[in-house]
Amino acid sequence: MDNMLEMYLYETNTLLEQLDELLIEAEKNRDFTTNDVNEIFRSMHTIKGSSAMMEFSTLMEIAHHIEDLFFYIRENGLDSMDESHKSDLFNLMFQSTDALRSEVEKIENDEPLSSNIDPIIANINSFLEKISGSGNSSSENTTADKGQKDGGDTIPPADEQQIALINQELAGCPSSDLPYFIRVHFEQGSGMEHLRAFMTVTALNDLDIHFEYYPEDVETNSDTIETIIENGFFIALSSQEDVNRAVNVIKEQNSVETFEVIENAAAKPDEKKPAAPQPSASSEKAPEQAPQQKVEQASQQKTSQAPQASHNNTPVKQSLISVNLSKLDSLVAIVGEIVITESMVTSSPDLQNLKLDNFTKSARQLRKLTDDLQDIAMSLRMVPVSGTFQKMNRIVRDMKKKLNKDVRLTIIGENTEVDKTIVDSIGDPIMHIVRNSMDHGIEEDVKDRIAAGKSPQGEIILSAAHTGSEVIISISDDGQGMDPDKILAKAERNGILTKPASEYSQKEILSLLMLPGFSTNEEVTEFSGRGVGMDVVKKNVESVGGTITITSELGKGSCTTLKIPLTMAIADGMEVSVGNSMFTIPIANIRQSFKPEKDEVLLDAGGNEIIKCLNDFYPIIRVHDLFNIETEITNIEDGILIWVEAADKSYCLFVDELLGEQQVVVKPLPPFLSNFNIKNSGISGCTILGDGNISLILDIRSLYAAFYNQY
Repeated sequence: MDNMLEMYLYETNTLLEQLDELLIEAEKNRDFTTNDVNEIFRSMHTIKGSSAMMEFSTLMEIAHHIEDLFFYIRENGLDSMDESHKSDLFNLMFQSTDALRSEVEKIENDEPLSSNIDPIIANINSFLEKISGSGNSSSENTTADKGQKDGGDTIPPADEQQIALINQELAGCPSSDLPYFIRVHFEQGSGMEHLRAFMTVTALNDLDIHFEYYPEDVETNSDTIETIIENGFFIALSSQEDVNRAVNVIKEQNSVETFEVIENAAAKPDEKKPAAPQPSASSEKAPEQAPQQKVEQASQQKTSQAPQASHNNTPVKQSLISVNLSKLDSLVAIVGEIVITESMVTSSPDLQNLKLDNFTKSARQLRKLTDDLQDIAMSLRMVPVSGTFQKMNRIVRDMKKKLNKDVRLTIIGENTEVDKTIVDSIGDPIMHIVRNSMDHGIEEDVKDRIAAGKSPQGEIILSAAHTGSEVIISISDDGQGMDPDKILAKAERNGILTKPASEYSQKEILSLLMLPGFSTNEEVTEFSGRGVGMDVVKKNVESVGGTITITSELGKGSCTTLKIPLTMAIADGMEVSVGNSMFTIPIANIRQSFKPEKDEVLLDAGGNEIIKCLNDFYPIIRVHDLFNIETEITNIEDGILIWVEAADKSYCLFVDELLGEQQVVVKPLPPFLSNFNIKNSGISGCTILGDGNISLILDIRSLYAAFYNQY
């Protein structure tokens, strides 16, 4: 069941995401296409069926009623709705998908499903009632008109004598001279039985057969619902061949619970076709009887009725399988062990000073294969950021309506790929930043934009691009920008400044926005102003090894940039030694390494060492002092300085020597070490080198904080 549930959640979430994208695009075009209608119908049918199998009744019911709605739209055409109906339909669909997503989240969190979904069901039914009555005349169609529409003469309602001719089992059946009836019963509680009956009639019209149906005014008269529930919906046919063809269509109809084929005892003998055996009262329980007597459970599959898509729009079949993420994690871990073992074999001390040409050749081939295996294993975890980016369309769409702002979202580089675990972690930070841009980035009054020489329509640009081992994600807007004076004044009132306000640079002022509890929004709204925001965003981004920076120009707009590592499992690092210990510094954090001269090192007011790099001064952190490591290299000119940078921190590390660049497999620290708060000491993990030694991976950001907390 766990595997089934995983597959159900994966499939349902995928369909809901695709549905959101489809709705956003359709709303931009202000209309649905035929393909859109068919796609929504198929998606709801899939969700309904899988939810019924998993016994998630609320999801099944919501999907069921949306499916009914789009069945009607599909059968009657999009022209049956006016512009106001289409606008209402967009809003209804977004509400419905939100309701479905809410129920899915409850399943994911192991919470009970909603006990009352009547409001959303009522909204769907009400809309269907509205559009089904919009195209009809207020007066009922005449019998002649109805007969012409259905392609056959319609017999007037039966009188009492004719009804008496029908046997007791068929009590309530209407009169007809046609020799066969099909009596259809719809699912209990499905609602709007008269429209379901009309949908069945519409489907039968495509067969080009002569038939009659009762009640006759199901399309226009909602009072027929009670009659259909009590007696069923009757379809009269003239031949066994027509019965068989009609049965095939009825099987595919939505909400049909049961149907039975019965002989019309009131038909005139000379009009009857070869006689079918008279059904007994137990016909519904006798599956061995002739097809025309058998009671059959109606299939819920309607794919055969879906119009065939044009050849150009037919998706190319892909050979894809879904794999549990934990299995990929295990695969990457094993590949990492293979890489380490291969390095240990080729670097074995037993092989030193031996001339082994064949071994060396084989070792090179093994290294190439392990590198290829490593690349393939990592690529399996890489997914495009498009899924996360496309969700922002919905955020912008909803906020446009609630804030009454005209804004467009432009997406660039959505096919950029990042590790799956990282993609999952950056969704919330990106959403929060987009909300900020919409809420108080874009101007409230369009007149202010026009006065500033801007387009009346605001724009938010969401972009992603590869740069070496990182992905750069930026969220920019062309709004009013941020006022540094206002930010500084708010920080001063909150007492969070660490030096005189006049000494803060523009970059430092904007960094204040990411301090806990800081908010420039004076008014609490649905979207922002609660004092919790950018600090959480920063924490989430840094938890996956990323950095975040903010730039802004008053009156021009703002830009938030996230630098995210491609993967957290394998990293390019620089191996350094301090005494007998080895450390790995991520290449992404290194700006420069150099041999310092003694007279280049100065002392600041606090007695800490600093050095000048590119016309600016940076502090020096001696790794052997920080970690209490014994080493013979203590003079500054005997060692190496590595200029590193992470987020807004930039400084120099003093180490004994550089051992060289190496791609390392990142190993998490054992859980028991968390009791010693080791991660806050500047160590993020470890790796095993080719000679079997362990190298600790330095966290450049927390190392800086650890140094100044210690001293």
